[in-house]
Amino acid sequence: MTEAIVSLQHLQHNLSEIRRKTGEGVRIMGVVKANAYGHDVHRVSETLEQNGVTDFGVANIQEAIELQTGRALKKPASILAFASPLSSQIPFYLKHGIEMTLCNKETLFAAESHAAATGKKLRVHIKVDTGMGRLGLPPAAAMELLRASEQCPGIEVKGIYTHFADSSGDMEFTRRQLRDFLSLASEYEHSSGKQVLRHAANSGAILSLPEANLDMVRPGITLYGYHPAKETGTRLSLKPVMQVEGKIAFLKTVPSGSTISYCRTWRAPATTTIATIAAGYADGYPRALSGKGARVTANGQSFSQVGTITMDQIMVDLGTSSTAKVGDRVILFGWEGPTTAETLADLSNTISYEILCAVSRRADRIFR
Repeated sequence: MTEAIVSLQHLQHNLSEIRRKTGEGVRIMGVVKANAYGHDVHRVSETLEQNGVTDFGVANIQEAIELQTGRALKKPASILAFASPLSSQIPFYLKHGIEMTLCNKETLFAAESHAAATGKKLRVHIKVDTGMGRLGLPPAAAMELLRASEQCPGIEVKGIYTHFADSSGDMEFTRRQLRDFLSLASEYEHSSGKQVLRHAANSGAILSLPEANLDMVRPGITLYGYHPAKETGTRLSLKPVMQVEGKIAFLKTVPSGSTISYCRTWRAPATTTIATIAAGYADGYPRALSGKGARVTANGQSFSQVGTITMDQIMVDLGTSSTAKVGDRVILFGWEGPTTAETLADLSNTISYEILCAVSRRADRIFR
């Protein structure tokens, strides 16, 4: 059986590191979308709340409702859904008090209609596209949306926000995004006489562009113990929050020339011991790692994964001197041993975010 060990102490440590970087005057929105990057949204959010976080970011209204109704949060909290909603979803924002991302006038007018029908106010954050090219309006059109929202009594503009496209790499472009965003925010606040919550900084910007902290920051991957890019890898002392472990299910000695797993892609160069580990790509250990030299740790020793990774099992070459036995735990990645989520990401040509999010529900979450 595969286990995902989640260290809530490491989570608290990473939050403290982020606070040290941003300063106490900046609000922190805990980004807990995708089941808190695979770590368990309820336990992660509960821990963040216990450590002073009152703002949470999720992907969509479904995740927002799951968080709000899951009883992890014991105090009033602000939950923002980042997705642009369908009109049919707007009543759920009003019913559950979820803050909505607003990207166009059509959604604004639909939201105003629903708000008027219920007698409730809907809090929104206007999304500004300054260069990500995903959601939101360019600054000029966003200003029109802001002004239109002032004519809607059922709508409360709580914030405006943008998202950086390359906050760990192309800093010239990122600074241009920030300038465009701040220009819009300043113009709106000056013309309306209102102050709104401004937020732009993701993990990369927190590390690389302190002037982007503004009123609130939105750390994601840094909460879970990883830097968004190698260029930022020494700026915070982060600890991985998740460690994924399996157990040795079977051991056998094979002679030189024996082939292992599907398509016979690995051949034993000499007599050796092969361990079958009860974890595969259905647990979140990517098939793309097959034959890439990924290392696992058993009894303090590091061994190489061999052959094609299968749905439920992987094979490991233990050599001839290992003392490992059936039932021993094997660390696939985490804070012990040489292999982290970032290591696996590099080997499989992806990012640590994807490795973490891919750890499936078949891996029991164990909290420490």
